[in-house]
Amino acid sequence: MPGMTDTNARSLVVSVVSHGHGEDIQRLLEQLARQSAAYIARVVITHNTPEPALREPIEGWPFVVQTLHNQIPQGFGVNHNKALKDAAEPFICVLNPDVELLEGEEPFAALLEVAAQPDVGCAYPRQMNSEGQIQDSERELPSPAGLWRRRFLGRAEQRIDWVNGACVVLPTPAWRAVEGFDEGYFMYCEDVDLCLRLRLQGLTLSKAPARVIHAGQRNSHRRLRHLMWHLRSLLRLWTSVAYREIQRTK
Repeated sequence: MPGMTDTNARSLVVSVVSHGHGEDIQRLLEQLARQSAAYIARVVITHNTPEPALREPIEGWPFVVQTLHNQIPQGFGVNHNKALKDAAEPFICVLNPDVELLEGEEPFAALLEVAAQPDVGCAYPRQMNSEGQIQDSERELPSPAGLWRRRFLGRAEQRIDWVNGACVVLPTPAWRAVEGFDEGYFMYCEDVDLCLRLRLQGLTLSKAPARVIHAGQRNSHRRLRHLMWHLRSLLRLWTSVAYREIQRTK
């Protein structure tokens, strides 16, 4: 990629959390090895529930693969914070197990190029679904009125206050400045809160000229337990200091 510097080669640690997503992660690791190995130093896989070991290729992985196992399932933020706690790489990536790379497209060169720019706190790609349609990964600040306009009136987002955390690349100093995810959230709104706190540090959310496939569905639309977790996280968000402070900047 034009302008890419050697400092971004092998400069990324990727954190992926599995909730029984073993086959998805196997496919994702193989895609990363085939298309993005030049930019990845290490991949940390956290198994939140027991599952079979991943299959290592005969020639080995082209990056370090570390595996963590939880005795008790933990939340999204707890797992990624633990995986990235001692990151020595200059950039970190939070990556969902249901993300796929498009055949013949390498996203991390562009993501690292953008993340390396001054005052960028988070670089993110365009997310596509499996049919090639653009996903709604860029969002307004969630509020009761905004959720009503979006869900029931079908109105499009008017501004970008936060981005979906399925695939984000952050400079490690930015990640440390906000101390990673707030572990008080469980499964929902961790990415909203992280984005707000990055912005309150004067950092920007910047879209890179890159694409990935993210076909995941929100379980809160289908399962009562997940809906309750989502509502609890929204209440925590709406009463947080970060939410109040970011509203003052609007």
